[in-house]
Amino acid sequence: MKLCTSLLLLGLVSMLSFVASVRVPSNEVLALKTFKEAVYEDPHMALSNWNSLDSDPCDWNGVSCTALRDHVIKLNISGASLRGFLAQEFGKITYIQELILHGNNLIGIIPKELGMLKSLKVLDLGMNQLSGPIPPEIGNLTQLMKINLQSNGLTGWIPPELGNLKYLQELRLDRNKLQGSLPCGSSSNFSSNMHGMYASGVNLTGFCRPSQLKVADFSYNFFVGSIPKCLKYLPRSSFQGNCFHIEDIKQRTLVQCGASPARSGPVVNPRHEPATKHVTKHQEASKPSWLLALEIVTGTMVGSLFVIGILTAIQRCNNKSSIIIPWKKSGSGKDYLALQIDSEMLKDVMRYSRQDLEVACEDFSNIIGSSPDSLVYKGIMKGGPEIAVISLCIKEENWTGYLELYFQREVADLARLNHDNAGKLLGYCRESSPFTRMLVFEYASNGTLYEHLHCYGEGCQLSWTRRMKIIIGIARGLKYLHTEIEPPFTISELNSNAVYITEDFSPKLVDFESWKTVLERSEKNSGSVSSQGAVCLLPNSLEARHLDPKGNIYAFGVLLLEIISGRPPYCKDKGYLVDWARDYLEMPEVMSYVVAPELKHFRYEDLKAICEVIILCISPDPSVRPSMRELCIMLESRIDTSINVELKASSLAWAELALSS
Repeated sequence: MKLCTSLLLLGLVSMLSFVASVRVPSNEVLALKTFKEAVYEDPHMALSNWNSLDSDPCDWNGVSCTALRDHVIKLNISGASLRGFLAQEFGKITYIQELILHGNNLIGIIPKELGMLKSLKVLDLGMNQLSGPIPPEIGNLTQLMKINLQSNGLTGWIPPELGNLKYLQELRLDRNKLQGSLPCGSSSNFSSNMHGMYASGVNLTGFCRPSQLKVADFSYNFFVGSIPKCLKYLPRSSFQGNCFHIEDIKQRTLVQCGASPARSGPVVNPRHEPATKHVTKHQEASKPSWLLALEIVTGTMVGSLFVIGILTAIQRCNNKSSIIIPWKKSGSGKDYLALQIDSEMLKDVMRYSRQDLEVACEDFSNIIGSSPDSLVYKGIMKGGPEIAVISLCIKEENWTGYLELYFQREVADLARLNHDNAGKLLGYCRESSPFTRMLVFEYASNGTLYEHLHCYGEGCQLSWTRRMKIIIGIARGLKYLHTEIEPPFTISELNSNAVYITEDFSPKLVDFESWKTVLERSEKNSGSVSSQGAVCLLPNSLEARHLDPKGNIYAFGVLLLEIISGRPPYCKDKGYLVDWARDYLEMPEVMSYVVAPELKHFRYEDLKAICEVIILCISPDPSVRPSMRELCIMLESRIDTSINVELKASSLAWAELALSS
C-alpha cells in the first residue's frame, strides 16, 4: 500500500514538474514582443497586457495557445485601430494556425517570412493600409483555407503560386490596386507573361487546378484580360470594377484603366538585327588614315557612353528595389534585424538635397519655430517659392526601420493633399551623412492662427468678418480631408497652432504633430524617457480623438470656440474652455457672452449658427456628431462673410477693406 502511494506521489510530482517546465519557445515570445514594438499607436489598449517581462504570452489579449501552453496557435486582434507594421519575426511562430489582424491601420508590406508558417490555416489582414506585392511565398502555406487581404493598397500581380493551395476555400483580394490577368493555369501565354517575376523552382500554377475554392472576390482592382472559365461559377460581382474585356459586368472607365498600374507594365523590346552593312577589306584599305583614326576615336567615345549608360541603368534599377535598413540596433550598433522598405512609395514626391535646403534657409539659421520634436526654418528656394522646412529632432541611433517606413508613409500621405485650405507639401529630404529627415512645405507668411488670437497690442486683433472667413476656410479644408479624398485624412492635433495664415488671411491646415507619438515611442524604447508610452499633450478632453474624423470634429468645435472667444482651449486659472462655454451656448439671451470682449461688432445670426455647430461638435456621443460635409453646409449657408456688414460701425473693417483693395 505504501509502495503504491509513493508511486502515485512520484508520478504526480513528475507531472507537475513537466507542466511547470513547459513554456512557449522564446522565439515565439520574441516575435510577439517585436510586433508590439512595431505598433506605435494602440488607441483601444488592445496590447496593454502584453508584458515584455512575461515569458508566457498565453494569457495576453488576442493570443491563444495549445492545451499544454507550449506553442502559440492563434493571434486575433481585429478592429483595434492599431497603427504600425507587420514584423517579419512573425515567421518564427511556426505552429500558429490563425493570424487575424483585420480592421486595423497597419502599413508597410506583407513580410515574405509569413511563408514559413506551415501550419497556418487562416490569414486575415483585410481592412488595413498595407502596400506592395503579395509575397509568392504565401503559396508555400499548403494548409491555408482562408486568405483575406481585401481593402488594402496592394500592388503587382497575383502570385500564381496561390494555385498550390489545394485546401483554399476563401480568397478575398477586392479593393486593392492589383493588376495583370488572373492566374488560371500554366498556359504558355500566362507563363511567358509571368516569367522572371517570381522565384524559380516553383511550378507556375493557377486557380484552375483542382481545388476547393468556394468564395473569391477580385473586384475593384485593375485586372485585365478575360475571366478564366474555371472561375465562371463565382458571382459576377466578384469581378466588377476592374479592366476586364467584358460587357455584362460593370468595369472601370477607359480613362481609369489607362492610368492604372496595369497599363504601365514593362515593355519588352524586340530584338533588332544590326542594320549596318559589312565593310569589305578593300573598302577599309581605301580609307585615308585620318578617317580611320577618327572612326577609332568616335567608336571609343560611343562605347564609353554606352558602358556608362548601362551602369547608370543598373544603379537606378538597384535604387528602385526594396531598401534594407536596421529595425533595431544593439548597443554596439553591429547586430540588428532587417526590415524591407517599399522605396516606390515616394517615387512621385520631390526629393531635396540637404545642401539646397541649407542654402535656402541661410545655413539653417532662420529658425521660425521649435518644439521638442522638430525645428522649423524659413527659406527661399532659388527662383522658387518661400518654404517652411521642418527638421525632425532625433538621433541616428534611435532611428529605426519602422520609423523610416513611417516617415515615408507620412510623406506620401501628405503629398496627396491638394486644396486651397490644406498646407501643400513640396517635398522632403532624406540623407544619412549628416543624418537628416526633413519636410518641405509651402510657407504661410502670417504665422499661425494661435499667434493672431492670443497676441496683444495694436494690429493684433482680428475682426469678426475676418474670423468668419477663417472659420469657413477651416471647414472647407476639413470637408476636403474627411470626405473628398480616399482614404480620408485627419489632423492629428487640430488646434489653432495647426492652422497657418497666408498673406491674404486664408487658413491652411498643416499636420506637423503626427510625428510626436512615434518619436516619443522611439525615445521610450531607447530608454531616454520613462513615460508610460506615447502620450498626448492636448488637454484630457481632447485626448480621446485617436486621429479619427469624429475626433477632428470635436476639436473643430473647440477651435470655433477659441476663434470667437479669443480664449485658449485650456487655462490653468479658468479650466477648460468647453466647460466654461456650455452655460452660454444654448441660451440666446446670454449667448453673446462667449464673444471676445474686444469684438465690439459682430452679427448675432453668425454667432447663433456657430454656437449651434459647436453644440453638435462637442457632443459627448461621437455617433451623433455630424460629418464635416453637413457642418460646412450649415456654416456656408448661414454666415455672411461680406465686409459690408461692418463698414459703418467698424474702423477696423474699413482698414481691412483698404488693405484688400
